[in-house]
Amino acid sequence: MDIREELFKVQDEKYREFHCKLIPTVNKELIIGVRIPLLRKIAGEFYKTGEYEDFLKQLPHKYYEENNIHAFLIEKIKDFDKAVFETERFLPYIDNWATCDTFAPPVFKKNKEKLFGYIEKWIKSEYPYSVRYAIGLLMRFYLDDDFNSLYNEMVSKVKSEEYYVNMMIAWYFATALAKQYDMTVEYIKGHKFDKWINNKIIQKAIESYRIDAETKEVLKRYRIR
Repeated sequence: MDIREELFKVQDEKYREFHCKLIPTVNKELIIGVRIPLLRKIAGEFYKTGEYEDFLKQLPHKYYEENNIHAFLIEKIKDFDKAVFETERFLPYIDNWATCDTFAPPVFKKNKEKLFGYIEKWIKSEYPYSVRYAIGLLMRFYLDDDFNSLYNEMVSKVKSEEYYVNMMIAWYFATALAKQYDMTVEYIKGHKFDKWINNKIIQKAIESYRIDAETKEVLKRYRIR
């Protein structure tokens, strides 16, 4: 199966123009213009052929959509150790927020204790999208019944000049406020972040339908002027 050929068969120029504006870190010439449902379909068909192993070794890929196909193939892997191996190999090549946020192998959620050690490593990576990915996994999988305040502490210690890392920090804490308010609000009260991250957390929390109106009014008081 020639993945690139399949991608160009379903190219959508109008969608390409629209999507390019959403991922400014990617060269427009490297975006084909294929919608996510089609990418997932192609990845699923490719996975069924059993021929995808060589594709996973062909890093770096040229096109943005090829990277997304790569991510969706990793999601299909049912063995935890193999999924982690392929994720670690792929992470340094991620160059945009969309590819970074688009995949989270179901096998990771089923093995959260084992996954956590890798998150601890990735969150300290030199690669910004590896850091973003680690924070995103904490947000997806670790803010519910088995929440531990250690997760908030880990994310609060991330210091970065990268916009897309800082945006994920804000997104994480806004979600934590919605799910674990009492153990999270102290980070806002204590102004543990710089002005931009602090106010972005509050902005996202205020936009959330999961936080009630009264709490939103309280959070507004903690904006840094």
